Amino acid sequence: MTSVTILSWTLGILFALMTLLFIFRIVLSWYPQIDLKQFPFRLVAAPTEPFLAPTRKIVPPLGGVDITPIIWVGIFTLLRELLLGQQGILTIMAS
Repeated sequence: MTSVTILSWTLGILFALMTLLFIFRIVLSWYPQIDLKQFPFRLVAAPTEPFLAPTRKIVPPLGGVDITPIIWVGIFTLLRELLLGQQGILTIMAS
C-alpha cells in the first residue's frame, strides 16, 4: 500500500466518523433535557464541540435552532468529496 492509499483510508474513516458524530449531535439537540457532560453523550459532545463553539460565534441560532452541526456535516461531506471522491485529489494521486 502506498502512503497516499493509507492517507485516503485514514481520512475516509475520519470524515465518516465525524459526519456520524455531527448527525448524532443534531439528533441530541432535539432533546434539550439531555446533559452532554454525562457518559454516553460525552462521547458525541467532546469531539464535536471544538468545531461547533467557534462556529456558533459566527452563525447565530436561527429561530432558536442551532444549525452549526448541519454546517459541519456539509463541510466534512464537501472535504470528503474533494479529497476522496471519484474526481478527488487523493483518488487521482493514487491512480
